[in-house]
Amino acid sequence: MKQLTHKDVKNKQQKFPITIVCDAIRTPENIGMCFRISESFGVEKIFFHKNSPSVENRKVINTARNTIQEINYELYHNFEETIQQLKEEGNTIIGIEITDKSINIQDFDFTNHKKIVLLLGNERNGIENINLVDATIAIPMYGRNSSMNVIHSLAITLYEVTNQLAVSS
Repeated sequence: MKQLTHKDVKNKQQKFPITIVCDAIRTPENIGMCFRISESFGVEKIFFHKNSPSVENRKVINTARNTIQEINYELYHNFEETIQQLKEEGNTIIGIEITDKSINIQDFDFTNHKKIVLLLGNERNGIENINLVDATIAIPMYGRNSSMNVIHSLAITLYEVTNQLAVSS
């Protein structure tokens, strides 16, 4: 067995109709990892709140590892207006959040939606206005802890979404 390098691996480089909206993410490393994970899974665009750490932040740059240039991103000022605009553009807004209406991620059919927005809540308070979403999904957990890092949740969700979309196409 031989371990492969980046030069040995040729990814399909496919884009999916997925947009990420980060609801006031505060940690530079989480912003950087959002770029890195989103680029890895073929996300079309990311929205960051204007008060989130900038793409010029050293920790964001180091964590993103050259993916900032590979994915479209935009800053927003008003969360509700941004979500409303994305809905008007035909997106289904899916919150990654534990609610009394959340559907387990593996039971949610992402293929029924033409354009998907995955909404990530703030590290401390979750999604600002949960009533703006069309659905919420939850990742089943089996330990004592009932939550995980927002970017870990994103990675698991993107794996499930892209897996479903790739199989259906």
